[in-house]
Amino acid sequence: MEARLFRAAILAGAILSLGAGYRTQNFIVEAPTPQLAEEFGRAAEGFRKDLAVEWLGRELPPWREPCPITATVGPQVGAGGATSFMFDRDANGQPTVFGWKMNVQGSRERILDSVLPHEVTHTIFATHFRRPLPRWADEGGSTTVEHMSERAKQHAMLITFLKTSRGIPFDQMFAMREYPRDIMPLYAQGYATARFLISQGGKREFVKFIESGFEREDWPSAIKKHYGYENLASLQNAWLGWIREGGPNTIPVKYAGRPASGNVLLASNTQPKSRSEQAPPVHEAAAPPPAGALSEPTPTSSVSAANTVAASGGWYARASRGEVADVPRRQSPTPVPISHEATHPQGIEPARQIILEWNRAAGGRSDTILR
Repeated sequence: MEARLFRAAILAGAILSLGAGYRTQNFIVEAPTPQLAEEFGRAAEGFRKDLAVEWLGRELPPWREPCPITATVGPQVGAGGATSFMFDRDANGQPTVFGWKMNVQGSRERILDSVLPHEVTHTIFATHFRRPLPRWADEGGSTTVEHMSERAKQHAMLITFLKTSRGIPFDQMFAMREYPRDIMPLYAQGYATARFLISQGGKREFVKFIESGFEREDWPSAIKKHYGYENLASLQNAWLGWIREGGPNTIPVKYAGRPASGNVLLASNTQPKSRSEQAPPVHEAAAPPPAGALSEPTPTSSVSAANTVAASGGWYARASRGEVADVPRRQSPTPVPISHEATHPQGIEPARQIILEWNRAAGGRSDTILR
């Protein structure tokens, strides 16, 4: 542990030597100007405190080592971020997280209202759970704290995906261990699913749901326990009904006893939309799905969270996903750290994409493929 703290001090000094820097209790910020460095540092601390209270009901204890933040700021810079950290066990055998590193980019406004809260939420989840979350839940939850303009983009993308047969059946989404070739629907649908669940029980109930899923490694049972749906099919049907009514543009009425049938009563807070503006027709899982619809999930199959690869990345890149080379994996006689990285490329800048993996690499080495 002392070696980690020494490395953190060396890294902090290196970062501060590269540009204007600002240090808070939990962050070391390097930005183009001293004013931006201080503003981002104070904002990151504020998000860490306030969002932890929202999600967990309490503040987080200080980290043993600070999280370096490198900020690239400009009006024409695409908004996005990348956060990496390591999961391991301490000297007492308890799970721990360390090795924080965060990069943020975009305009000053977008960094402050979307990128920083999104990335800090990833660190809150990592600190609390001390293990990678399912892809859809980690990314979906983090996206709910972004600015409404960014969340609106996610919803618009989702409608497009549902219209073009790119929706992901819930049994597949909950069991997903690798990024699909068509990666963007996972991000949009993960956000919409997290938003749907949070609208029913709040952020703290969402966290408890994740805890239950990890406890038994059985996500359908966790859904039934916390939200009353008998299986993933009934959850999917209720979610599709919510999307049909406008999704995030609606205010869910509180359930009377939260019926297990999953029926959702909705009251819109917007003016009626014209037919051309309405969500596309979506179909419940009870009937064979035509083109453009989600297919029926298979009955409550158990999803192993421990085997679910949970890298995150919810900012839309303007480039198609490339092939990811296989990362060699070796059995190690002793436990090794898990490296986790969450990136969110988006751009007005030249199109690019960062392909991510976390893996049990021998010696704790992290293999990240950049494209």
